Amino acid sequence: MVKVLLASCASLPTGDGDDDALVGALADVGVDAAWTVWGSGETADLVVLRSTWDYTDRRDEFLAWCASVPVLANPAAVVPWNTDKSYMLDLERLGVPVVPTVLASSGFADWPTGEFVIKPTVGAGSRGALRVAAGDFETAAAHLAGLGGPALVQPYQSAVDAVGETALVYFGGQYSHAFTKGAMLTEDAEYDESGLYIVERLSGAHPTGPQQRVAEDALDAAAEHLGLRRTDFLYARVDLVADASGAPLLLELELVEPSLGFRQTDATAPLRFASAVRAALRARS
Repeated sequence: MVKVLLASCASLPTGDGDDDALVGALADVGVDAAWTVWGSGETADLVVLRSTWDYTDRRDEFLAWCASVPVLANPAAVVPWNTDKSYMLDLERLGVPVVPTVLASSGFADWPTGEFVIKPTVGAGSRGALRVAAGDFETAAAHLAGLGGPALVQPYQSAVDAVGETALVYFGGQYSHAFTKGAMLTEDAEYDESGLYIVERLSGAHPTGPQQRVAEDALDAAAEHLGLRRTDFLYARVDLVADASGAPLLLELELVEPSLGFRQTDATAPLRFASAVRAALRARS
């Protein structure tokens, strides 16, 4: 049997629970899988990035480790680009309909007129993200200064409060399932015990045709930008929100360590993931 390692972080050595079915699903298709902590030095036929959510504090070390892994999913070339949220500007230039996004650094003053969000360019689990009331530029400036680095500034999409975000999940470039995430930047938001991410309110979802079109346009644009094909992404999660007219906009494209919502979909999703792993192994053999 070939061996696959699912990489997590020290505080979540076997993931956060969402991926619990993966080891068994991979065994069912003839793949020996186990968990590891990134940076441990363990080797395998394929290392799959999963809940490596402490990388934000050691990004240079994480990037160096990813580059050292002989066969990584998603490919190591994806990691430096997708762990810096300024990739949103690349996708916008490529014609993907994104939430309006500007890059801000110390001294920035071109704040949106309505409610808006500031989020660090390097961050996971909504850590460091702040929802700012319209006109509260003093709070915004102080938060930006406190981040100590560049950040994205985006107008808050108020439809999130009513319908949440829709996350579309793809394996090997093919649609698998979707789920909805409730508004996260609220006054009652809570972090999990590890402190790595805000606890999300999740439920299953059925995306519309326009949502799938935007999601797949984003994947194709990212692949083109990186010199890859959409099928080179073993897994992907595309987070969409609705604008004021209801049209879907890209909020984030997660290609490194996204939670994939296995607990919010049917029991065959882990097997779809396992089949994509087998295909990736065969393509690399």
